[in-house]
Amino acid sequence: MIARYSRPEMAALWTGQARYERWMQVELAACEAMALRGEVPKEDYEAIAAKAPKQFTAEDAARIDEIEKTVKHDVIAFLTFVEEKVGPPARWLHLGLTSSDVLDTSFALLLKEAGEMILEKLDEAMAAVRERAFEHKNTPMMGRSHGIHAEPITFGLKMASWYAELARDRERLVRAIDNVAHGKISGAVGTFANVAPEVEAHVCNKLGLKPDPVSTQVVSRDRHAEFFNALATLGASIERFSVEVRHLQRTEVREAEEPFTPGQKGSSAMPHKRNPILTENMTGLARLLRGYAATAMENVALWHERDISHSSVERVIGPDATILAHFMLHRFTNLVRDMRVYPERMKENLELTGGLIYSQRLLLELARRGVQRQTAYVFVQRNAMRFYEEGVDFLEALLADEELRKHLSEEEIRGVFDIGYHTKHVDTIFQRVFGES
Repeated sequence: MIARYSRPEMAALWTGQARYERWMQVELAACEAMALRGEVPKEDYEAIAAKAPKQFTAEDAARIDEIEKTVKHDVIAFLTFVEEKVGPPARWLHLGLTSSDVLDTSFALLLKEAGEMILEKLDEAMAAVRERAFEHKNTPMMGRSHGIHAEPITFGLKMASWYAELARDRERLVRAIDNVAHGKISGAVGTFANVAPEVEAHVCNKLGLKPDPVSTQVVSRDRHAEFFNALATLGASIERFSVEVRHLQRTEVREAEEPFTPGQKGSSAMPHKRNPILTENMTGLARLLRGYAATAMENVALWHERDISHSSVERVIGPDATILAHFMLHRFTNLVRDMRVYPERMKENLELTGGLIYSQRLLLELARRGVQRQTAYVFVQRNAMRFYEEGVDFLEALLADEELRKHLSEEEIRGVFDIGYHTKHVDTIFQRVFGES
Protein backbone atom coordinates (compact mmCIF):
# COMPACT_ATOMS: atom_id res chain seq x y z
CA MET A 1 0.00 0.00 0.00
CA ILE A 2 1.20 3.50 -0.77
CA ALA A 3 2.56 5.61 2.08
CA ARG A 4 -0.29 8.13 1.71
CA TYR A 5 -2.78 5.64 3.13
CA SER A 6 -0.46 3.89 5.60
CA ARG A 7 -0.05 4.35 9.33
CA PRO A 8 3.57 3.61 10.31
CA GLU A 9 2.76 1.08 13.03
CA MET A 10 0.70 -1.09 10.65
CA ALA A 11 3.05 -0.65 7.69
CA ALA A 12 5.95 -1.88 9.88
CA LEU A 13 4.13 -5.19 10.36
CA TRP A 14 4.32 -5.97 6.63
CA THR A 15 7.98 -5.29 5.90
CA GLY A 16 10.25 -8.04 4.64
CA GLN A 17 12.11 -7.97 7.93
CA ALA A 18 8.93 -8.50 9.93
CA ARG A 19 7.90 -11.39 7.69
CA TYR A 20 11.26 -13.14 8.09
CA GLU A 21 11.15 -12.65 11.86
CA ARG A 22 7.89 -14.58 12.02
CA TRP A 23 9.22 -17.28 9.73
CA MET A 24 12.09 -17.63 12.18
CA GLN A 25 9.67 -17.87 15.10
CA VAL A 26 7.88 -20.76 13.40
CA GLU A 27 11.09 -22.60 12.51
CA LEU A 28 12.57 -22.20 16.00
CA ALA A 29 9.36 -23.31 17.71
CA ALA A 30 9.20 -26.43 15.52
CA CYS A 31 12.87 -27.22 16.16
CA GLU A 32 12.35 -26.72 19.89
CA ALA A 33 9.42 -29.14 19.87
CA MET A 34 11.51 -31.76 18.09
CA ALA A 35 14.35 -31.26 20.56
CA LEU A 36 11.95 -31.82 23.45
CA ARG A 37 10.85 -35.05 21.74
CA GLY A 38 14.45 -36.18 21.32
CA GLU A 39 14.31 -35.88 17.51
CA VAL A 40 16.87 -33.06 17.42
CA PRO A 41 20.02 -33.07 19.58
CA LYS A 42 19.56 -30.65 22.46
CA GLU A 43 22.96 -29.03 21.95
CA ASP A 44 22.23 -28.43 18.24
CA TYR A 45 18.90 -26.80 19.05
CA GLU A 46 20.58 -24.58 21.62
CA ALA A 47 23.21 -23.56 19.04
CA ILE A 48 20.46 -22.77 16.52
CA ALA A 49 18.50 -20.77 19.09
CA ALA A 50 21.63 -18.83 20.08
CA LYS A 51 22.87 -18.00 16.58
CA ALA A 52 19.67 -17.64 14.53
CA PRO A 53 18.70 -14.00 13.99
CA LYS A 54 15.63 -12.94 15.99
CA GLN A 55 15.48 -9.53 14.37
CA PHE A 56 16.19 -9.00 10.71
CA THR A 57 17.80 -5.89 9.26
CA ALA A 58 17.27 -4.37 5.84
CA GLU A 59 20.64 -5.82 4.92
CA ASP A 60 19.46 -9.29 5.98
CA ALA A 61 16.35 -8.96 3.83
CA ALA A 62 18.45 -7.82 0.88
CA ARG A 63 20.73 -10.89 1.28
CA ILE A 64 17.71 -13.23 1.27
CA ASP A 65 16.38 -11.50 -1.83
CA GLU A 66 19.77 -11.95 -3.46
CA ILE A 67 19.74 -15.69 -2.73
CA GLU A 68 16.18 -15.99 -4.04
CA LYS A 69 17.30 -14.67 -7.42
CA THR A 70 19.27 -17.89 -7.80
CA VAL A 71 17.10 -20.50 -6.05
CA LYS A 72 13.77 -19.04 -7.17
CA HIS A 73 12.15 -20.06 -3.86
CA ASP A 74 11.56 -17.66 -1.00
CA VAL A 75 11.59 -20.16 1.89
CA ILE A 76 14.70 -21.95 0.59
CA ALA A 77 16.41 -18.56 0.23
CA PHE A 78 15.47 -17.79 3.83
CA LEU A 79 16.75 -21.15 5.11
CA THR A 80 19.97 -20.70 3.14
CA PHE A 81 20.52 -17.32 4.80
CA VAL A 82 19.87 -18.79 8.26
CA GLU A 83 22.33 -21.59 7.54
CA GLU A 84 24.96 -18.95 6.74
CA LYS A 85 24.40 -17.49 10.22
CA VAL A 86 24.00 -20.72 12.20
CA GLY A 87 26.34 -23.15 10.50
CA PRO A 88 26.04 -26.98 10.49
CA PRO A 89 23.35 -27.27 13.22
CA ALA A 90 20.94 -25.53 10.79
CA ARG A 91 20.43 -28.93 9.13
CA TRP A 92 17.82 -29.62 11.81
CA LEU A 93 15.68 -26.65 10.78
CA HIS A 94 12.62 -27.31 8.62
CA LEU A 95 12.83 -31.03 9.45
CA GLY A 96 9.73 -32.72 8.02
CA LEU A 97 8.16 -29.34 7.22
CA THR A 98 6.90 -28.00 3.94
CA SER A 99 7.08 -24.36 2.94
CA SER A 100 3.40 -23.87 3.63
CA ASP A 101 3.88 -24.91 7.24
CA VAL A 102 6.05 -21.86 7.65
CA LEU A 103 4.15 -19.54 5.33
CA ASP A 104 0.64 -20.29 6.54
CA THR A 105 1.51 -20.31 10.22
CA SER A 106 3.43 -17.05 9.95
CA PHE A 107 0.62 -15.53 7.85
CA ALA A 108 -1.79 -16.41 10.64
CA LEU A 109 0.51 -14.59 13.06
CA LEU A 110 0.58 -11.50 10.85
CA LEU A 111 -3.18 -11.42 10.28
CA LYS A 112 -3.83 -11.93 13.99
CA GLU A 113 -1.49 -9.06 14.91
CA ALA A 114 -2.94 -6.84 12.19
CA GLY A 115 -6.47 -7.69 13.25
CA GLU A 116 -5.72 -6.78 16.87
CA MET A 117 -4.27 -3.44 15.77
CA ILE A 118 -7.43 -2.79 13.75
CA LEU A 119 -9.54 -3.67 16.78
CA GLU A 120 -7.69 -1.02 18.81
CA LYS A 121 -8.51 1.60 16.17
CA LEU A 122 -12.10 0.38 16.00
CA ASP A 123 -12.46 0.83 19.76
CA GLU A 124 -11.19 4.40 19.40
CA ALA A 125 -13.72 5.06 16.64
CA MET A 126 -16.56 3.63 18.72
CA ALA A 127 -15.59 5.80 21.68
CA ALA A 128 -15.62 8.91 19.48
CA VAL A 129 -19.03 8.05 18.03
CA ARG A 130 -20.43 7.34 21.49
CA GLU A 131 -19.28 10.72 22.78
CA ARG A 132 -20.89 12.61 19.89
CA ALA A 133 -24.08 10.53 20.18
CA PHE A 134 -24.62 11.58 23.78
CA GLU A 135 -23.64 15.16 22.96
CA HIS A 136 -26.44 15.34 20.40
CA LYS A 137 -28.88 12.86 21.91
CA ASN A 138 -31.60 15.51 21.97
CA THR A 139 -30.55 17.59 18.96
CA PRO A 140 -33.59 17.38 16.63
CA MET A 141 -33.05 17.01 12.91
CA MET A 142 -34.83 15.84 9.81
CA GLY A 143 -35.04 12.12 9.16
CA ARG A 144 -35.01 11.35 5.44
CA SER A 145 -36.11 8.45 3.29
CA HIS A 146 -35.27 8.39 -0.42
CA GLY A 147 -33.46 11.66 0.34
CA ILE A 148 -36.84 13.30 1.08
CA HIS A 149 -37.97 14.76 4.39
CA ALA A 150 -39.77 12.04 6.35
CA GLU A 151 -40.15 12.52 10.12
CA PRO A 152 -38.04 14.08 12.88
CA ILE A 153 -35.20 12.21 14.56
CA THR A 154 -32.22 13.44 16.57
CA PHE A 155 -28.64 13.64 15.45
CA GLY A 156 -27.76 11.54 18.47
CA LEU A 157 -30.01 8.75 17.19
CA LYS A 158 -28.18 8.82 13.87
CA MET A 159 -24.88 8.49 15.73
CA ALA A 160 -26.32 5.69 17.87
CA SER A 161 -27.07 3.73 14.71
CA TRP A 162 -23.43 4.20 13.67
CA TYR A 163 -22.26 2.91 17.03
CA ALA A 164 -24.50 -0.16 16.91
CA GLU A 165 -23.23 -1.01 13.42
CA LEU A 166 -19.61 -0.61 14.48
CA ALA A 167 -20.32 -2.92 17.42
CA ARG A 168 -21.52 -5.57 14.96
CA ASP A 169 -18.43 -4.94 12.82
CA ARG A 170 -16.34 -5.56 15.92
CA GLU A 171 -18.09 -8.83 16.68
CA ARG A 172 -17.49 -10.00 13.11
CA LEU A 173 -13.84 -9.01 13.22
CA VAL A 174 -13.20 -10.70 16.58
CA ARG A 175 -14.75 -13.90 15.22
CA ALA A 176 -12.76 -13.62 11.98
CA ILE A 177 -9.47 -13.07 13.84
CA ASP A 178 -10.16 -16.15 15.95
CA ASN A 179 -10.84 -18.26 12.85
CA VAL A 180 -7.85 -17.03 10.86
CA ALA A 181 -5.46 -17.50 13.82
CA HIS A 182 -4.85 -21.16 12.97
CA GLY A 183 -1.49 -22.64 12.06
CA LYS A 184 -0.40 -25.94 10.57
CA ILE A 185 2.78 -27.97 10.95
CA SER A 186 1.53 -31.12 9.26
CA GLY A 187 3.85 -31.63 6.33
CA ALA A 188 3.54 -31.83 2.58
CA VAL A 189 -0.13 -32.89 2.33
CA GLY A 190 -1.29 -32.52 5.92
CA THR A 191 -0.82 -36.15 7.00
CA PHE A 192 1.89 -35.65 9.67
CA ALA A 193 3.89 -38.39 7.93
CA ASN A 194 7.21 -36.65 8.61
CA VAL A 195 6.37 -34.44 11.57
CA ALA A 196 4.37 -35.41 14.65
CA PRO A 197 1.07 -33.72 15.56
CA GLU A 198 2.65 -32.88 18.91
CA VAL A 199 5.11 -30.61 17.12
CA GLU A 200 2.23 -28.68 15.59
CA ALA A 201 0.54 -28.39 18.97
CA HIS A 202 3.73 -27.03 20.55
CA VAL A 203 4.33 -24.48 17.78
CA CYS A 204 0.79 -23.16 17.77
CA ASN A 205 0.61 -22.97 21.56
CA LYS A 206 3.94 -21.13 21.74
CA LEU A 207 2.87 -18.62 19.08
CA GLY A 208 -0.65 -18.01 20.41
CA LEU A 209 -2.41 -19.83 17.58
CA LYS A 210 -4.65 -22.87 17.34
CA PRO A 211 -3.84 -25.92 15.20
CA ASP A 212 -6.02 -26.32 12.14
CA PRO A 213 -7.93 -29.57 12.94
CA VAL A 214 -7.38 -30.83 9.40
CA SER A 215 -5.23 -29.21 6.74
CA THR A 216 -4.01 -30.11 3.30
CA GLN A 217 -0.67 -28.63 2.33
CA VAL A 218 -2.27 -25.36 3.40
CA VAL A 219 -4.76 -23.99 5.88
CA SER A 220 -8.12 -23.83 4.12
CA ARG A 221 -8.70 -20.36 2.67
CA ASP A 222 -12.27 -20.01 3.88
CA ARG A 223 -10.69 -18.77 7.12
CA HIS A 224 -8.90 -16.00 5.25
CA ALA A 225 -11.96 -15.18 3.16
CA GLU A 226 -13.92 -14.60 6.37
CA PHE A 227 -11.21 -12.26 7.65
CA PHE A 228 -11.07 -10.13 4.51
CA ASN A 229 -14.85 -10.05 4.28
CA ALA A 230 -14.98 -8.76 7.86
CA LEU A 231 -12.64 -5.94 6.84
CA ALA A 232 -14.76 -5.24 3.76
CA THR A 233 -17.94 -5.07 5.84
CA LEU A 234 -16.23 -2.70 8.26
CA GLY A 235 -15.21 -0.59 5.27
CA ALA A 236 -18.79 -0.63 3.99
CA SER A 237 -19.96 0.72 7.35
CA ILE A 238 -17.42 3.53 7.24
CA GLU A 239 -18.56 4.27 3.70
CA ARG A 240 -22.20 4.48 4.85
CA PHE A 241 -21.26 6.99 7.54
CA SER A 242 -19.09 8.89 5.07
CA VAL A 243 -21.86 9.16 2.50
CA GLU A 244 -24.12 10.50 5.24
CA VAL A 245 -21.65 13.25 6.10
CA ARG A 246 -21.19 14.05 2.42
CA HIS A 247 -24.92 14.61 2.07
CA LEU A 248 -25.19 16.64 5.26
CA GLN A 249 -22.34 18.86 4.05
CA ARG A 250 -24.07 19.76 0.76
CA THR A 251 -24.63 23.50 0.52
CA GLU A 252 -28.41 23.09 0.39
CA VAL A 253 -28.38 20.96 3.57
CA ARG A 254 -25.32 22.02 5.62
CA GLU A 255 -26.34 20.35 8.87
CA ALA A 256 -22.88 18.93 9.51
CA GLU A 257 -19.53 19.00 7.81
CA GLU A 258 -16.00 17.73 7.94
CA PRO A 259 -13.44 19.74 9.93
CA PHE A 260 -11.78 22.51 7.92
CA THR A 261 -8.45 23.40 9.47
CA PRO A 262 -6.61 26.75 9.44
CA GLY A 263 -4.73 27.17 6.18
CA GLN A 264 -6.63 24.40 4.45
CA LYS A 265 -7.62 24.97 0.81
CA GLY A 266 -10.73 23.50 -0.77
CA SER A 267 -10.45 24.12 -4.49
CA SER A 268 -7.51 25.20 -6.62
CA ALA A 269 -9.90 27.36 -8.67
CA MET A 270 -12.67 28.43 -6.23
CA PRO A 271 -11.44 29.81 -2.92
CA HIS A 272 -14.86 29.55 -1.28
CA LYS A 273 -15.06 25.74 -1.48
CA ARG A 274 -15.05 23.43 1.57
CA ASN A 275 -15.17 20.02 -0.03
CA PRO A 276 -15.90 16.72 1.81
CA ILE A 277 -12.54 15.27 0.81
CA LEU A 278 -12.08 12.99 3.84
CA THR A 279 -15.37 11.20 3.39
CA GLU A 280 -15.00 10.97 -0.37
CA ASN A 281 -11.59 9.42 0.24
CA MET A 282 -13.03 6.82 2.60
CA THR A 283 -15.77 6.00 0.12
CA GLY A 284 -13.11 5.19 -2.44
CA LEU A 285 -11.00 3.14 -0.03
CA ALA A 286 -14.06 1.08 0.94
CA ARG A 287 -14.33 0.03 -2.70
CA LEU A 288 -10.80 -1.33 -2.53
CA LEU A 289 -11.62 -3.37 0.57
CA ARG A 290 -14.61 -4.95 -1.17
CA GLY A 291 -12.34 -5.83 -4.08
CA TYR A 292 -9.85 -7.52 -1.76
CA ALA A 293 -12.69 -9.48 -0.15
CA ALA A 294 -13.89 -10.69 -3.54
CA THR A 295 -10.34 -11.77 -4.38
CA ALA A 296 -10.03 -13.62 -1.08
CA MET A 297 -13.16 -15.56 -1.97
CA GLU A 298 -11.51 -16.61 -5.22
CA ASN A 299 -8.65 -18.07 -3.17
CA VAL A 300 -10.84 -20.65 -1.45
CA ALA A 301 -11.01 -23.09 -4.37
CA LEU A 302 -7.46 -24.43 -4.77
CA TRP A 303 -6.47 -27.56 -6.72
CA HIS A 304 -6.48 -30.77 -4.67
CA GLU A 305 -4.20 -30.37 -1.65
CA ARG A 306 -2.84 -27.07 -2.87
CA ASP A 307 -1.68 -24.88 -5.70
CA ILE A 308 -0.04 -21.47 -5.44
CA SER A 309 -2.67 -19.34 -7.18
CA HIS A 310 -3.52 -17.85 -3.77
CA SER A 311 0.06 -16.92 -2.91
CA SER A 312 0.52 -13.91 -5.17
CA VAL A 313 -2.90 -12.63 -4.15
CA GLU A 314 -2.17 -12.77 -0.43
CA ARG A 315 1.17 -10.99 -0.84
CA VAL A 316 -0.92 -8.00 -1.96
CA ILE A 317 -4.20 -8.19 -0.06
CA GLY A 318 -2.69 -9.15 3.31
CA PRO A 319 -0.80 -5.90 3.78
CA ASP A 320 -3.02 -3.70 1.63
CA ALA A 321 -6.37 -4.61 3.19
CA THR A 322 -5.17 -4.40 6.79
CA ILE A 323 -3.25 -1.17 6.20
CA LEU A 324 -6.31 0.39 4.54
CA ALA A 325 -8.77 -0.69 7.24
CA HIS A 326 -6.42 0.61 9.93
CA PHE A 327 -5.96 3.93 8.09
CA MET A 328 -9.69 4.35 7.45
CA LEU A 329 -10.52 3.89 11.12
CA HIS A 330 -7.88 6.45 12.11
CA ARG A 331 -9.26 8.96 9.63
CA PHE A 332 -12.87 8.23 10.57
CA THR A 333 -12.16 8.69 14.28
CA ASN A 334 -10.65 12.12 13.68
CA LEU A 335 -13.57 13.03 11.44
CA VAL A 336 -16.10 12.16 14.13
CA ARG A 337 -14.20 13.95 16.90
CA ASP A 338 -13.80 17.16 14.90
CA MET A 339 -17.00 17.10 12.84
CA ARG A 340 -18.87 20.41 12.84
CA VAL A 341 -22.57 20.09 13.71
CA TYR A 342 -25.08 22.89 13.10
CA PRO A 343 -28.24 22.47 15.25
CA GLU A 344 -29.74 25.75 14.07
CA ARG A 345 -29.52 24.66 10.46
CA MET A 346 -31.12 21.36 11.42
CA LYS A 347 -33.98 23.34 12.98
CA GLU A 348 -34.37 25.43 9.82
CA ASN A 349 -34.57 22.32 7.68
CA LEU A 350 -37.17 20.78 9.99
CA GLU A 351 -39.38 23.75 9.24
CA LEU A 352 -38.64 23.82 5.53
CA THR A 353 -41.80 22.00 4.44
CA GLY A 354 -44.28 23.88 6.56
CA GLY A 355 -45.19 21.04 8.89
CA LEU A 356 -45.61 18.25 6.31
CA ILE A 357 -43.43 16.06 8.51
CA TYR A 358 -46.36 15.62 10.91
CA SER A 359 -48.66 14.09 8.28
CA GLN A 360 -48.48 10.53 9.59
CA ARG A 361 -49.47 11.52 13.10
CA LEU A 362 -52.43 13.41 11.68
CA LEU A 363 -53.40 10.34 9.65
CA LEU A 364 -53.32 8.20 12.79
CA GLU A 365 -55.36 10.72 14.81
CA LEU A 366 -58.10 10.68 12.15
CA ALA A 367 -58.11 6.87 12.19
CA ARG A 368 -58.51 6.93 15.96
CA ARG A 369 -61.54 9.18 15.48
CA GLY A 370 -63.23 6.54 13.39
CA VAL A 371 -62.27 7.78 9.90
CA GLN A 372 -61.47 4.97 7.47
CA ARG A 373 -57.74 4.87 6.80
CA GLN A 374 -57.96 5.45 3.06
CA THR A 375 -60.39 8.31 3.57
CA ALA A 376 -58.09 9.82 6.18
CA TYR A 377 -55.16 9.42 3.78
CA VAL A 378 -57.03 11.44 1.16
CA PHE A 379 -57.81 14.19 3.69
CA VAL A 380 -54.17 14.52 4.70
CA GLN A 381 -52.59 14.11 1.29
CA ARG A 382 -54.73 16.68 -0.50
CA ASN A 383 -53.72 19.31 2.04
CA ALA A 384 -50.09 18.26 1.89
CA MET A 385 -50.10 18.59 -1.88
CA ARG A 386 -51.24 22.21 -1.56
CA PHE A 387 -47.82 23.00 -0.09
CA TYR A 388 -46.07 21.51 -3.13
CA GLU A 389 -48.42 22.96 -5.73
CA GLU A 390 -49.47 26.29 -4.21
CA GLY A 391 -47.01 26.97 -1.42
CA VAL A 392 -49.79 26.89 1.18
CA ASP A 393 -48.66 26.20 4.76
CA PHE A 394 -49.75 22.71 5.84
CA LEU A 395 -51.34 23.84 9.11
CA GLU A 396 -53.16 26.65 7.32
CA ALA A 397 -54.51 24.23 4.73
CA LEU A 398 -55.71 21.78 7.39
CA LEU A 399 -57.51 24.44 9.38
CA ALA A 400 -59.32 25.54 6.21
CA ASP A 401 -60.45 22.00 5.29
CA GLU A 402 -64.07 21.87 6.40
CA GLU A 403 -64.44 18.16 5.79
CA LEU A 404 -61.44 17.34 7.95
CA ARG A 405 -62.57 19.78 10.64
CA LYS A 406 -65.66 17.64 11.22
CA HIS A 407 -63.35 15.12 12.89
CA LEU A 408 -60.67 17.23 14.59
CA SER A 409 -60.83 20.57 16.40
CA GLU A 410 -58.34 23.37 15.79
CA GLU A 411 -56.69 22.58 19.11
CA GLU A 412 -56.37 18.91 18.19
CA ILE A 413 -54.91 19.75 14.78
CA ARG A 414 -52.38 22.14 16.29
CA GLY A 415 -51.48 19.50 18.88
CA VAL A 416 -50.28 17.21 16.12
CA PHE A 417 -47.42 19.61 15.33
CA ASP A 418 -45.26 18.50 18.27
CA ILE A 419 -41.72 17.32 17.69
CA GLY A 420 -41.59 15.79 21.16
CA TYR A 421 -44.01 13.12 19.94
CA HIS A 422 -41.27 11.81 17.64
CA THR A 423 -38.40 11.91 20.11
CA LYS A 424 -40.12 10.53 23.21
CA HIS A 425 -38.39 7.14 23.00
CA VAL A 426 -34.84 8.37 22.45
CA ASP A 427 -33.82 7.31 25.96
CA THR A 428 -35.15 3.82 25.36
CA ILE A 429 -33.16 3.46 22.14
CA PHE A 430 -29.99 4.76 23.83
CA GLN A 431 -30.48 2.25 26.64
CA ARG A 432 -30.67 -0.52 24.04
CA VAL A 433 -27.53 0.61 22.22
CA PHE A 434 -25.27 1.85 25.00
CA GLY A 435 -26.69 0.22 28.11
CA GLU A 436 -27.47 3.65 29.51
CA SER A 437 -29.40 6.74 28.55
